[in-house]
Amino acid sequence: MMRSIIKLFCFLLGVYAHKFSQSLKNPRRSQRSVQQEIYRNFLCSDYGKSLDLTSDSKASLNEQWNQIPVVNYEDIKDWMEPAHLASKWELEEPNNQTSFPGKSLTPEPILFYEKTSGSRGPAKWIPYTQSLRSSFNSMFCVWVHDLIQNGPKFQTGKFYFCISPQLKDPQIVTENAGGLADDSEYLDGWLRALLSLVLVAPPRLKHLQDPDEFKEQLSLELLCEDRLEAISIWSPSFLKVLLDYMETHRESLIEKLGHKISRHRSQLLRQSPIPWTEIWPKLKLISCWDSSHSREQAEFLRKLFPGVMVQGKGLLATEAPMTIPLIAAQGFVPLLNEVFFEFEDDRRQIYKLHEIKLKEEYTLIISQKGGLYRYRIGDRIRVSHFYHKTPCLEFLGRDRSISDLVGEKLSETFVKTVLEDISLETTFFKTLVPVTQPVAHYLLLLDEAQEPPEAIAQRLDRALMRSPHYRHARLLGQLAPPRVFISKKIPHALIRYQTQSGKKWGDLKPEILATAPLESQLLQELETLANPRFIPEVPSDSQLCRSF
Repeated sequence: MMRSIIKLFCFLLGVYAHKFSQSLKNPRRSQRSVQQEIYRNFLCSDYGKSLDLTSDSKASLNEQWNQIPVVNYEDIKDWMEPAHLASKWELEEPNNQTSFPGKSLTPEPILFYEKTSGSRGPAKWIPYTQSLRSSFNSMFCVWVHDLIQNGPKFQTGKFYFCISPQLKDPQIVTENAGGLADDSEYLDGWLRALLSLVLVAPPRLKHLQDPDEFKEQLSLELLCEDRLEAISIWSPSFLKVLLDYMETHRESLIEKLGHKISRHRSQLLRQSPIPWTEIWPKLKLISCWDSSHSREQAEFLRKLFPGVMVQGKGLLATEAPMTIPLIAAQGFVPLLNEVFFEFEDDRRQIYKLHEIKLKEEYTLIISQKGGLYRYRIGDRIRVSHFYHKTPCLEFLGRDRSISDLVGEKLSETFVKTVLEDISLETTFFKTLVPVTQPVAHYLLLLDEAQEPPEAIAQRLDRALMRSPHYRHARLLGQLAPPRVFISKKIPHALIRYQTQSGKKWGDLKPEILATAPLESQLLQELETLANPRFIPEVPSDSQLCRSF
């Protein structure tokens, strides 16, 4: 019965898949059509009118388009963030068709604003229109259609779709910012209604604010469902943290599950290690990030769930859906009938989609239907191959991800190579963070390792010395030697700290290199975890004076 429903669902999504497939055969024409639509919105918007661009009826679309400035978020921040957003004009329900007053990037009504933490800067607010939401909807429909047609043979349809609750510290009062609490709300109402028939996690999960309560309730729901076939998350570390929680709290979870699970499943949960493929014997798909610094974590899941398809996510941001993983394409295909793409090379030359070359690397500039025009999204890609005359785009990482305390200029790419070279075979979680206290230095955070932290720190320092800027700073004494903290509790502590700071769980990205210095409170907590005998020192007045 359920297999018939899945086939019917696939048939309904076929309209989106066919339209997208046709657009791939002529990327130049497809992109021009999207460009024209977006340019019309631009001309009718307050933003477009404010630029007062030269009007020439004889100028081509490309000539007119090139007059639009290429921007970063900071360049259009005043257009993106109405001053009254955080108080008067909040939306409780994203389905509400209330529009926000004031100047706008688009002539279309803004349904709501979604907050994103970004990778390096402060929080950003992205306006959502119905057209932008429809772009996300189209991407999802094409993706699911491809999975049903070309992926594993789904039978039960039971599906966990990532929920990003607004986790908070109950002792800290933070203002509600509005936006989306459930990632399925990126989709149109009719599609959410269909998905509700097969989703495993109940809607109440998105309202939980305590991190441990959320992990407990989600664990109970997933452990109850032995027919689970698909898991869609963002970071693979999210699933690792959840499985660790189940393992650590197995006895209390078994007690609370009671008769909801069989005696056999209870016995499986008591085994060490827990045989996860027997806990969910029908699991066929895990969708998560598997590019850049998520690659190793995705490989860990592949080893943990042999026989399960671990499929990499496409390039997707709060600002726009950009690429889709297609099984038939064996890669990531741009959503070229919804988003207009431009590509900037290292010489600052800008190219269109049909102009980019195989194996070349570019920085992405996007224009989408929600009011972002020629916007630097900050992602770097490589053209991996072509499918139906359309280039497939491999995500390489964030553009110019640099940590620079004293001029050492460590890049994400370089640090990734260094951590691979120092051979941390048993380590799942690793991230290098800059620290300014008591003197500038770097701290490597690991969940586990075979060697003592001092030995790893020495090898790390030698490897980082391959960077001339880092070596110069170390030799001058501007940077102290790096330190290493090792504890299985470190990933959980970082997630708890970030969510208590107001970030969504779904927004948290695993970082090989953090670019913002570690805050003192978190530093002390991590040091206590790595060294339980550590007692945070309370500085005297004279010490405080000397620190200034």
